[in-house]
Amino acid sequence: MRTAQQWFSEYGESHQNPTNKAIHWVAVPLIYLTVIGLFWSIPQPQWMVQLPWLNWAVVALVPAILFYLAMSLPLALGMAVLSGLCLWVCSALQAAAQSVLWWSVGVFAVMWVFQFVGHHIEGKKPSFFKDFQFLLIGPAWVIGFLYRKLGINY
Repeated sequence: MRTAQQWFSEYGESHQNPTNKAIHWVAVPLIYLTVIGLFWSIPQPQWMVQLPWLNWAVVALVPAILFYLAMSLPLALGMAVLSGLCLWVCSALQAAAQSVLWWSVGVFAVMWVFQFVGHHIEGKKPSFFKDFQFLLIGPAWVIGFLYRKLGINY
């Protein structure tokens, strides 16, 4: 498996333009949130309803966090915090009687339009066209950037 730095270096090749980077700073975490929201919206079987903390979003996050853990413990911890915040947002939307599904679909679509605009400005295809794993690298890349600014090694 590639190291976090190898993933980030390759991901960074198509994220050099300042406008594209700025778009990614906003769009990538929101897309991560909306994907969690989409999983959150999958109807739960009866056995899952008995455990109020368990839903399809939590189930989907387990292998994702394990992927990040294989790269780096600090990145996995950062992604776990981000994932927890995303779960909290989904819970808050649901508690406010908002449709997590339709909110997620709408924001997801808008953010992907921005992503493709950013890559058009960059003049390079999104990294996930080369390898779907880059869909998981994008959010970690944002966390990695924050860590570098804070002097945290990953």
